[in-house]
Amino acid sequence: MALTQPLDDPQVGNVATPINASGFTKALINNLPAYRQGLSANRRGLEVGMAHGYFLYGPFALLGPLRNTEIGDLAGLVAAVSLITILTIALSLHAAVRKGNATETLTTPKPPAEFGTKEGWSEFASGFLIGGCGGAAFAYFLATTPLLQAFLNR
Repeated sequence: MALTQPLDDPQVGNVATPINASGFTKALINNLPAYRQGLSANRRGLEVGMAHGYFLYGPFALLGPLRNTEIGDLAGLVAAVSLITILTIALSLHAAVRKGNATETLTTPKPPAEFGTKEGWSEFASGFLIGGCGGAAFAYFLATTPLLQAFLNR
């Protein structure tokens, strides 16, 4: 089913609005790593995982129960890596039960073919795990660098 025009049937659940049918929204979503053309499933997962790991570290390190202790930064790293692992398990479960092709929408009329196969989702999940752990480790490295800490404590 090609979605070259907006669907007018509200029961379909894919109603064109000024937000989701605008050229800006389509360009923005199609340039995200999940939908960018020319990337492998592993690379897609790596990019998405890096962003998630990097941004998950901060709330755990700064707002977690061990935030004012000597091991607050390390606890944030362990918590972020743990959540990335749980999310990877969820992606693997989704890959195991996935059936059919990738779903076409108004904003993504040509979704990557990898999102329609179990192997594609498995590759995405493995890239997500590596990228997520690496992103969290990079955030931990930045937070514990003495030069950066001296800059932030001024």
